[in-house]
Amino acid sequence: MYPAQPEKISPKDHDIHLMEKAVSRENMTKALRRVEENKGAPGVDGMPVESLRSHLRENWHQIKEQLLTGTYQPQPVRRVEIPKPTGGVRLLGIPTVTDRLIQQALLQVLTPIFDPEFSEASYGFRPNRRAHDAVRKARQYVQEGYQWVVDMDLEKFFDRVNHDILMARVTRKIKDKRVLKLIRSYLQAGVMINGVVMITDEGTPQGGPLSPLLANIILDDLDKELEKRGHRFVRYADDCNIYVKSKRAAPIFDGYPRVMESITAFLKNKLKLKVNEQKSAVDRPWKRKFLGFSMYITKDGTTKIRIAPQSIDKVKNKIREITSRSNGHGITQRIDRLNTYLGGWLGYFALSETPSKLEELDGWIRRRLRMCLWKQWKKVKTRYRELRNLKLPEWVVHELANARKGYWRMSGVLNRALNNAYWQGQGLMSLVKRYQEIRKAW
Repeated sequence: MYPAQPEKISPKDHDIHLMEKAVSRENMTKALRRVEENKGAPGVDGMPVESLRSHLRENWHQIKEQLLTGTYQPQPVRRVEIPKPTGGVRLLGIPTVTDRLIQQALLQVLTPIFDPEFSEASYGFRPNRRAHDAVRKARQYVQEGYQWVVDMDLEKFFDRVNHDILMARVTRKIKDKRVLKLIRSYLQAGVMINGVVMITDEGTPQGGPLSPLLANIILDDLDKELEKRGHRFVRYADDCNIYVKSKRAAPIFDGYPRVMESITAFLKNKLKLKVNEQKSAVDRPWKRKFLGFSMYITKDGTTKIRIAPQSIDKVKNKIREITSRSNGHGITQRIDRLNTYLGGWLGYFALSETPSKLEELDGWIRRRLRMCLWKQWKKVKTRYRELRNLKLPEWVVHELANARKGYWRMSGVLNRALNNAYWQGQGLMSLVKRYQEIRKAW
């Protein structure tokens, strides 16, 4: 698919020959596999990931030549709006699959250059780090007595990154002018909205492989500033929490916390970024949400992790959607969808130390399914048949089949008839059992 591997680059030529490393056969093959694994929607050209290999076989020589000569022009990204649970939308920019491939190839050669010098307190989109590590570190700080948090939310961060400031930071380490030009081209490629290309003079669109690294590069200045001031903090992308021992350590000045006020000024003046004052606050960690989790203190003073109430509300809304009485799906299809969704959800939230909340969810899910099933058994004769199949006493069958209560109320009455064993037999995953399996594997 690709031309022969170019000759190896010596360490002294590393800076000026970075593009050669990016387009090398080994690096591009690795990038191609990653893009194919991630799949994703087509960009503005409509090309699916499945067509990428054949496209490269026909066009890679020309694309590579353009990259090496610095003449390659990325296509605009396709704008997609993702609804937020709290209202509003998150704007995503989906590059074409070809541009995703090139960005991934760049990411693979840039990460070893930038990542080693990033702060230990930065956890987002970095090799061998994940959100769970950030939450565990936050819990450690709270356990050590830092039981006040300065929770900072950057307003529309990915949409407001200043290109000149970002490129100045990239230029500190990258000397290959072709790479610098290509990165700026991606920043300024524009967004296609309703068939019209809108020029972008700020921001780095969420959706491309390169954007998270660029975000960490510009926010590394924030990390270094917080370290210089001696703060204990955890940052995951644009979500930053600073932990202090008392409210006095982050005193109120004119009704506004001094720590937050000074960091807000730093972000505004140094990085041209804005803190969302409505979503930011100084509060107890157990009253705030961090990466979907919150915390609580046990009677013996131990700090533990729990699922944040907002995350519970979000998963319940999804379950309501799957178990809606009016969506026309059968029980088997509902259970399959629940198992798929909840399996992934629990894979993340198994970090929590509150299995009792999962027990509550298990019971609530079963009741939602009983409600759906009772509606499917709408006719009295159907209810007689199905209830008798459950081997219930005839007087119980007669009483339930002729009940005139609403679907939700009957879902509670049917608790013993359609018990846990019944749903296990239907293939419904138990959150509690799956949680125990995951925790045991850890």
